[in-house]
Amino acid sequence: MERETQFIGQSATFQDAVDRASQAAALDRPVLVIGERGTGKELIAERLHRLSTRWDRPYVILNCAAMPETLIESELFGHEAGAFTGATRTRAGRFEEADGGTLFLDELATMSMGAQERLLRAVEYGEVTRVGSSRPIRVDVRIVAATNEHLPALVDANRFRADLLDRLSFEVITLPPLRAREGDIEVLATYFGQRMAAVLGWDEWPGFGPRALAAMEGHDWPGNVRELRNVIERAIYRWADPERPVDALSFDPFESPWRPVARNPLPKAEASAPPPHTTDSVPSSAATPPSGTVSDLRAAVDAYERQILSDTMARCRFNQKVAAEALGLSYDQIRHALKKHGLNQ
Repeated sequence: MERETQFIGQSATFQDAVDRASQAAALDRPVLVIGERGTGKELIAERLHRLSTRWDRPYVILNCAAMPETLIESELFGHEAGAFTGATRTRAGRFEEADGGTLFLDELATMSMGAQERLLRAVEYGEVTRVGSSRPIRVDVRIVAATNEHLPALVDANRFRADLLDRLSFEVITLPPLRAREGDIEVLATYFGQRMAAVLGWDEWPGFGPRALAAMEGHDWPGNVRELRNVIERAIYRWADPERPVDALSFDPFESPWRPVARNPLPKAEASAPPPHTTDSVPSSAATPPSGTVSDLRAAVDAYERQILSDTMARCRFNQKVAAEALGLSYDQIRHALKKHGLNQ
């Protein structure tokens, strides 16, 4: 399918972020794009390039998370022949490829401290040195970087260089999650639905039924626009009658009575108990395992975990986000645990 470059949305929070990117594009300064997965960080980065004075120069993308730590420096800065095993010829890095244009560093927070140090020099002095060489090369590159992490917290944890963050954060554009974009869910769903209906050869778009619309608005969309697109396109593809409004959504494509049971009953070790020194976040009724004879350890752990989840959800008025924070879990972890124990109804 073609690369999606359109910005669809009418909410003020989303429009503010797009307008901020448009304003920053004209300035030849580094920009950080922050947001959850699926919020459109790549689209904002491309907009920053297309609206800049470098629009007709190279736009080079590097996903830092896809590069092993041993290769990230070679990818960024290039290498000389013989610099390491397998380096049979000289190769220019992404900085040299992007000379005169824009280099987009996706998943910036995954970069090693060693690579961060060399990136700092490239940003500060406009010079890169290939691995295995001592001769610096001048480059003129604008850096746009993206992450779903809170970088100041990583600085505090000594996982990200404070001086590098200072140089990259001339402008920081934080994209709102879909759940915070008032009115945009139905707009986006209609857009994706009409496109999928056209792909399937439907004569006209029948729209969505009330159950589907209510389900969309009630879902928290942890995968944001990317998740919404998958859910909508899957619903259209599975809908048997193109003349009736689409009124059934499947949020979990793995849902099946025959799906394999995970060997590990917990999504992560910490899901079965609250983090250390946070006893005030655990309901008192879950302080001891449920009574009764349990024949095996797994059943006992499952029963204990279910009791903790049930009591915490009730105490937090069934707000999954609040309950996740109370138990020290991520949003995805608590959704997984609730579904496993049948508590997500």
